[in-house]
Amino acid sequence: MGKRKAGSEMAPPSKTKTDTDQEDESDSDDTASLLNVDFEYFDPQPAIDFHGLKTLLRQLLDIDAQLFDLSALADLILSQPTLGSTVKCDGNESDPYAFLTVLNLRQHRDVPVVKDLTRYLLSKAGGMEGMKGLKSLLDGDSDSQVGLILTERFINMPHATVPPMYNMLQEETRWAIDDGEPYSFTHYLVVSKTYREVASQLDAEMGDGQMAPPPSKKAKAKKGAGASAEEEVFYFHPEDEVLQKHAMGFAGYDYTKQSEGGASDSKRAFQDVGVKPQGHMILIEAKQFEDAVKAVGKYLGTGE
Repeated sequence: MGKRKAGSEMAPPSKTKTDTDQEDESDSDDTASLLNVDFEYFDPQPAIDFHGLKTLLRQLLDIDAQLFDLSALADLILSQPTLGSTVKCDGNESDPYAFLTVLNLRQHRDVPVVKDLTRYLLSKAGGMEGMKGLKSLLDGDSDSQVGLILTERFINMPHATVPPMYNMLQEETRWAIDDGEPYSFTHYLVVSKTYREVASQLDAEMGDGQMAPPPSKKAKAKKGAGASAEEEVFYFHPEDEVLQKHAMGFAGYDYTKQSEGGASDSKRAFQDVGVKPQGHMILIEAKQFEDAVKAVGKYLGTGE
């Protein structure tokens, strides 16, 4: 049975920048149609959600997903079915379109996949000023309890589905603590990803030495904005921009595995530039987490 029926979400069809440009230049009065979709929230289902969770974990960790045993990670998430949520559109028997959960890094520190994840995150945090406190928090002699938040969703999921998952996570951790379970966290570590726009190889050359046609006026104007535009960070998860305002530290990092040349062009989504994904970490003290979640609700339009 679903945890809570979220009601109907009016989800507009996804639009690319090209679509938007064309709409701006068009005199048409047509408006985008809206799709009525019911989203339901469920506890993770060990007998149903394994493959769906693996798919979402692979998307979250991007090219570095191959460094980890995703099957073991999905099993670990499913081993705590009363903590965390999935979002589905076709009932409990369907695959999840989104999920959110938290893992106690101290409780599971001897689990191989958690060891690998912890080692990986520490290696990324080591050279980043914003995450310099993570090493001491995860040290074996520390009394800190760090909850690793993993969350991902399909790209066309409405952002309004996110705040309820965070609200339910807070409620479930309180219930677990009342039952004597080890979820009294001192800190939360959110693993996410961002992206930067990079110059497209397709704009430089086409085919066997054939040069691409001159860029459009819009593309020229964009390139003329200077190098600072190339350094702008974009968020796959818009709530991250709010969460990090309540964080003690956050930072982005390059993936260990490097994409082949032209991989950024495969993620262009009809833009004039390529897309380079990067990892992102946000470290939040537990005492700031409730306010952070409330701010996410306001930012994404739930008003909570």
